[in-house]
Amino acid sequence: MIAAIALLLAGPTAPTTYRLDDAPPAASETPVASDRSYRGDYGYEPGGGRRFSVALPEGNWRVTVTLGGKRPASTTIKAEARRLMLDRVATRAGQRMTRSFVVNTRTPALAPPPAGAPGGTAVRLKPAELASATWDDRLTLELLGDAAVTSIRIEPAQVPTLYLVGDSTVTDQPSEPAASWGQMLPAMLGDDVAVANHAESGETLKSFLTGLRLDKVLSTLRPGDWLFIQFGHNDQKRQWAQTYVDAATTYRSYLKTYIAEARRRGARPVLVTSPERRNFDANGRIERTLGDYPPAVRAVAAEEAVPLIDLNGASVTLYEALGPTVSPQAFNDGGKDRTHHNNYGAWLLARAVAQGMRAIPELAPAVTAAPFDPAHPPPPAAVAILPSSLRSAVRPDGN
Repeated sequence: MIAAIALLLAGPTAPTTYRLDDAPPAASETPVASDRSYRGDYGYEPGGGRRFSVALPEGNWRVTVTLGGKRPASTTIKAEARRLMLDRVATRAGQRMTRSFVVNTRTPALAPPPAGAPGGTAVRLKPAELASATWDDRLTLELLGDAAVTSIRIEPAQVPTLYLVGDSTVTDQPSEPAASWGQMLPAMLGDDVAVANHAESGETLKSFLTGLRLDKVLSTLRPGDWLFIQFGHNDQKRQWAQTYVDAATTYRSYLKTYIAEARRRGARPVLVTSPERRNFDANGRIERTLGDYPPAVRAVAAEEAVPLIDLNGASVTLYEALGPTVSPQAFNDGGKDRTHHNNYGAWLLARAVAQGMRAIPELAPAVTAAPFDPAHPPPPAAVAILPSSLRSAVRPDGN
């Protein structure tokens, strides 16, 4: 407990190592019993599974894990709300291996605006977000598979942050079987960049502003950071009168506002076209349901000289390559959902995004995943992402 409190107080200068196995801890290590529940400092979360948490302020944290044991093992680690960090890392009997990744943590808090000025003191979270590991006061790691994790070292990470803003096709989905590309992306990048996924289900360019979500992003956006912007699925809904924006006018204006806000802070914006819905015509081709919104994103990227990742085009290529029979296996709710993905589908889209990052010279070195061709996706059996212990029904709050 003393070590965890010291880390909180010391902030950026006090790395701490937690010993999870039965070996005698070194003098600098904090031993963690297998039944040590979280008590406000460190320990395992209730509710099943092995979810280890450490109380930390918001920021970027480098996590270095030592893997391996007496028997062969395969370890998967997810962070916060099921962000994939390590995917099925194999160790031989008696082998020890270290792996490092960066986890971004945050709370809803905002600095109070001056007296009489508009604004707020916290992001306007939805009820479903209130208990989320995304917005709490700790860093949480879910240890999956054989979970041969002997120690965990946590220290501050001074690295660029890749902020994601968007809707449910990007967000860190809180529970199985749903998943989105933003929560798979960290596993495809090195430990020289952090991913801060601020996307949320049901959001639009307008509501992201009124909910103070963009304010939260801008409050920590720094020179050298990146802002990935992907909206469209909900912005096109005319029945959502308060948040609808026209593709030819207001949609483009809002995109340019986000771009300007990023640039004003020395950060670099990237536009991402929204993935298509899975609707096949009689000829086995994907029907375009997003209308003029993807072309509008492409046009704004050209006008503003902003890098573009055409996930819309990549998704169409992916779904058509998989075909009407296999492609449902990439979607939530057993394929009944034609918009939202499961782990397999989210992994495919994240690979397409990582491939798009390779075309951005400053971002290309951060990509550790192998090159990816959406026209030749691997089959579902080859992408066996271990499910989290967190399971629930499909979220009802839209895209």
